[in-house]
Amino acid sequence: MIEKKTPPQPSKKTPNKMNVKELKFNMDMNPRHLIVFAIVGLLFIPFIFSLFQMRGSDSIPLSQVIEDVKAEKVGKIEVTGDSLAVTYKDASKKTAQKEAGQEIYSVLETAGVDVTTLDLEVTDQSVSQTLWELAINIIPLVLMIGFFLFIFRQARGAQDGMLGIGKSKAKLFVKGKQDVKFGDVGGMDEAKKELEEIVDFLKDPKKYTRVGARTPKGVLLVGPSGTGKTLLARAVAGEAEVQFLSMAGSEFMEMLVGVGASRVRDLFDTAKKLSPAIIFIDEIDAIGRMRGHGSMGGHDEREQTLNQILVEMDGFTTTDNVIVMAATNRGDLLDPALVRPGRFDRRVMVSLPDLEERKFILSIHAKGKPFHDDVNWERVAKRTVGFSGADLENMLNEAAIAVAREARDQINYRDIEEAALKVKLGPSKRRLKDDYERKMTAYHEAGHAIISHILPNSDPVHRISIVSRGQALGFTLTPPEQDRLQQTKSELEDNIAVMLGGRAAEKLIFNELTGGASNDIERATKIARAMVTEFGMSDLGPINFNPEYDMRFGRSSYEPYTISDQMKEKVDAEVSRIIADQVKRAADILKKHKKTLDRVSVKLLEVETIEADEFTSLMEVEKTKREN
Repeated sequence: MIEKKTPPQPSKKTPNKMNVKELKFNMDMNPRHLIVFAIVGLLFIPFIFSLFQMRGSDSIPLSQVIEDVKAEKVGKIEVTGDSLAVTYKDASKKTAQKEAGQEIYSVLETAGVDVTTLDLEVTDQSVSQTLWELAINIIPLVLMIGFFLFIFRQARGAQDGMLGIGKSKAKLFVKGKQDVKFGDVGGMDEAKKELEEIVDFLKDPKKYTRVGARTPKGVLLVGPSGTGKTLLARAVAGEAEVQFLSMAGSEFMEMLVGVGASRVRDLFDTAKKLSPAIIFIDEIDAIGRMRGHGSMGGHDEREQTLNQILVEMDGFTTTDNVIVMAATNRGDLLDPALVRPGRFDRRVMVSLPDLEERKFILSIHAKGKPFHDDVNWERVAKRTVGFSGADLENMLNEAAIAVAREARDQINYRDIEEAALKVKLGPSKRRLKDDYERKMTAYHEAGHAIISHILPNSDPVHRISIVSRGQALGFTLTPPEQDRLQQTKSELEDNIAVMLGGRAAEKLIFNELTGGASNDIERATKIARAMVTEFGMSDLGPINFNPEYDMRFGRSSYEPYTISDQMKEKVDAEVSRIIADQVKRAADILKKHKKTLDRVSVKLLEVETIEADEFTSLMEVEKTKREN
């Protein structure tokens, strides 16, 4: 896995307090809004100006002004439009209004005022009044035209969006900007070797075409979730220094029929223009499942998208210099036409990391985290058998979170151990259990542990606990000491006996059974049935009794059983026999070691969790007593 860069730390300055309305107002500020506000503001300027004028002095009727002129109280009258600003001889100021269209001279002469003796100043506003009236008439028309233009542009934009719905949504990683290389990917040495040919072809295609060789058009990465398939595809682009177009399988799908096929065409056309390039389709099983079982027959959107991918991959030539890579964790569900030679003709298995690969991945994700000296990475790698790269990264992150929560400075081994349990089993829960339930849980877990310790082909006990995690009231942790690719018949039988040991302890001590063994019974039954129907580990012989997976004609369905009803009864009888034998075996072991069962259970009730060393000491006590 790749080392993650530390994001920039946020500023420690106190953030400005802003309510929701202010935030929304600031977010909505754009040039178009500012223009609209400016136009509305211009409309209100004359009214605001008049309002300030009216607030500047007292307003009186025109008749009062005429009376004051006759009484020789007025010093000066300034006429602006229909407004009169009257200045009295005592320096006070008043305002008045005349009727629109009237001339002030005519009004005063009619009232018998000698205009020649009055200081009268008239400002001609005919031009500005005309412009104002013109603006009043034109501005609404302009606003209306602008409104309709805005609506038209919005509708056109929506139409363009509808027309562009068939465009590819692939994310483009520019050539030379890929900082992920094979050295940054932990483990997967076999997968890297397979992909080195792809990198070499993208760098020097003439080297292969010169001798008539054809590179695979498609590379399918198959493996469990979290193993780094997407990271490996990015590393190929980084090593080859080519354009990288990434898109998830679900992003092709829309409600509109034909959109997925259109996006496929656009994606492949874009890649050809950018060649050399890599097209990466993540979770391709979302669109690449076997055809013939769609909800709308053979014409649903998913099948049309798949058909278009098949056509585009057939259209590739040796000069296109474009590689299609895809990732899935369900390679068995893909359509046969998709994985045939000439399309995805190379399958690269990306498996869970082994011991050395886990150590490498842990070293990458440990960077930037303070660890205590008691952390032994060899021990951690052995403890995490079956963990994917994503699990390991999550484990160290959970350990760091726990340390930060407790305000400590270093991560110790117990933090990593607790984080590993949290990743696999869930967080611990201090459930309220009565004494009887705690005692039954203690005997149940002790039964698992004792049988696992005694049987020769079972894994050693790492931890026993009656602290609830997830749905389990307790757990017995027996991680394998090494990675296994296959198991023998004896190992499978011992595993079944260990799984049924908890139930056998309940029956032996309490003469009672609980539903707590349901998961144990389910797993034991699956192993026993696989031994009979798949592995040929029974008296029925090496025969596969499972339903057949029909691959003919591209159909994806399980065919009915091809065996007779009598043979089905024999299969069920063999499964029952294997389970019964291991139940008896577990019960016999616990009867023989009942004192040890009691001792371990009492210790569990006292401390709730027993580690491997302490449990081994308890078992050694019995061994010493038996030898004496």
